Amino acid sequence: MKKRNIFIASTLTLALTACATAGDPNQRAKTGAATGAIVGAVLGQVVGDDTEGTLIGAAVGAVAGGAVGHYMDKQQAEFEEELAREQQANDIEIERMRDDTLKLSVNNEVSFDFGKDTLKPAFYPTLDKLSEVLRKYDRTVVHVIGHTDSIGSEAYNQSLSERRAQSVGNYLTSHGVAYEKLRTEGRGELEARDTNATEAGRQLNRRVEIFVKPIVEGQEERAYDSPQYY
Repeated sequence: MKKRNIFIASTLTLALTACATAGDPNQRAKTGAATGAIVGAVLGQVVGDDTEGTLIGAAVGAVAGGAVGHYMDKQQAEFEEELAREQQANDIEIERMRDDTLKLSVNNEVSFDFGKDTLKPAFYPTLDKLSEVLRKYDRTVVHVIGHTDSIGSEAYNQSLSERRAQSVGNYLTSHGVAYEKLRTEGRGELEARDTNATEAGRQLNRRVEIFVKPIVEGQEERAYDSPQYY
């Protein structure tokens, strides 16, 4: 049964990928989200047996548990090298989480105009660097999460955060990041970093966060779980 589930996951992934059409500019990211959900669901049923876990790890590109720290060390070093200028300008923050996930917080002022969900062209070179590293270290799942300040209604901010995350996700997938390993979501104004009573605080709250979660052998499904650090 487990081997059959792996076959089903692979078949569904290929089928969904084939459905992507050129007419919808967001189709690749939409397909990636659907594919990731299916693969994650199937993995959740399969992981547990050591032999089958090894097979799954090979299929999705997992990292052996003992090698995860080293793998993420190397990826973090490359992010820091490639994005040194952005870090110095406080445009991007890079943080290592307790479970070896890498968190990249993008200053919204350099990525989007106020109230807009279209990427600023000046931000493209930074996303190009991100894409290059993510393509190289592909044994990860990339979660793009949008956040806003509290100006406007909660419903408006939720929608805006989702559209901004989708814009970043679309750019990354269009530049070679595997869409079956990319998820996007918006959390609106609900996870503020600072007070919304001041412009400085609101500026910190307007951001996109990119979580790069390692796919660990035997725990593959966890990489697809939405990041929860607040």
